[in-house]
Amino acid sequence: MIRRILLPALFVAVACSAANGETERPAGSAASAAMSPMPSGPTPPAGTAWVIFGTDTAFAEVARTAAEREVGLMNRESLESNHGMIFVYDAPEVLSFWMKNTLIPLDVAFMDESFRVTEIQSMEPESEDLHTAREPALAALEMDKGWFAERGIGPGAVARIVWGR
Repeated sequence: MIRRILLPALFVAVACSAANGETERPAGSAASAAMSPMPSGPTPPAGTAWVIFGTDTAFAEVARTAAEREVGLMNRESLESNHGMIFVYDAPEVLSFWMKNTLIPLDVAFMDESFRVTEIQSMEPESEDLHTAREPALAALEMDKGWFAERGIGPGAVARIVWGR
């Protein structure tokens, strides 16, 4: 009960600080250059990030290393509402994803160095079809299939990201 009351207030505070540009990119990659100072308020737990599109927030596990990116969301039967995974790379590259051993349908949003969505592709469970970005991307956000469309998030949308510490 307390979680349901506190979380909306927390998200508003984070969205407000993120809207003011108070985010930092994760350490250990080309994304490590600070965009601006870290927010003074709450932050997500280490290994996670809040990916904020206007008033919509995705709660994402961060896959930063090659090993984390290789496993991704494999072998999961479901995702909590508004939860997903953000894959972060050292430098922009043409990214390809597949759904081998991934049991739930997902959409993937490819993002450039400014965390601007360049395209979104739908991926079917357990498919080995490659979903390749048309242009180099620094990050990719995987969410439940339909999550982006339900919120009107498409190419051109820019995410503000608060990285866990």
